[in-house]
Amino acid sequence: MRVSTAQFYLQSSQQMSSKASDVNEQMAYLTSGKRVLTAKDDAVSYGTLAGYKDDLANIEKYKRNITQAESHNSMQEVAFSNAEDILNKIKNEIDPSLAYRRSCAHGVCGSCAMNMDGKNGLACTKPHSEIEGDINIYPLPHLKVKKDLIGDLSGLYKQYESIEPWLKTNTKVETTEILQTKEDRVKLDGAYECIMCACCSTSCPSYWWNGDKYLGPAVLLQAYRWIIDSRDEERETRLKKVADELKLYRCHTILNCTNACPKGLNPAKAIAEIKKMIATANV
Repeated sequence: MRVSTAQFYLQSSQQMSSKASDVNEQMAYLTSGKRVLTAKDDAVSYGTLAGYKDDLANIEKYKRNITQAESHNSMQEVAFSNAEDILNKIKNEIDPSLAYRRSCAHGVCGSCAMNMDGKNGLACTKPHSEIEGDINIYPLPHLKVKKDLIGDLSGLYKQYESIEPWLKTNTKVETTEILQTKEDRVKLDGAYECIMCACCSTSCPSYWWNGDKYLGPAVLLQAYRWIIDSRDEERETRLKKVADELKLYRCHTILNCTNACPKGLNPAKAIAEIKKMIATANV
């Protein structure tokens, strides 16, 4: 039978306490005066006292070890600080077949996006203490499920590829760095931080029903990021590419995307800015 560290030290401590009790009984007998003590008895008594002191020291050592073991166990309990830790516990010790995406564990890669307690988010940054009652975890809504908590994001990635998310210039070979003013750089804040986790897009009803044509909040936020980049020389082309009734105008600004974004970004605002640029540029 396997016992925990704390149980081991507790059992050892009980054994040492029992031994200490035996020693006390022996000492009481030797000092009771019921028989004449000899020099040999004195030696036995001295040895018994020395052993008793050693036993007491061992008991204190075991008590310290018990305290350390209990502290270690409490630290293990605190270690389950987020939903991903709970999933890891289940996969490692209960059901190895459980499938879900994970990578950085620091809210950077977006791999562990899923629906927890009815709201989209990242499992690695979702404290389980914030989830009331039973912990209900599902894959991102309205995606084809590959297995367990893994949704099929291939359609979203194709849409992301369609906006050509890279810097485009008319110069074939750049010999110097393309500079940007501080003011122009600040315009990218709130857009470049997107990690493409799809929490926003899969919380959008328009994307649920028109996901094959409507680009969705995540992709449109990325499109906006390149449209407003002062170093990019294809702004008009980019605007024309998204200026479509289904690609862009399925957004009805209900702000589900903004509420769902685990990075605190505002895709709805970016979509509104694209609409305004198209309206004023007569694209």
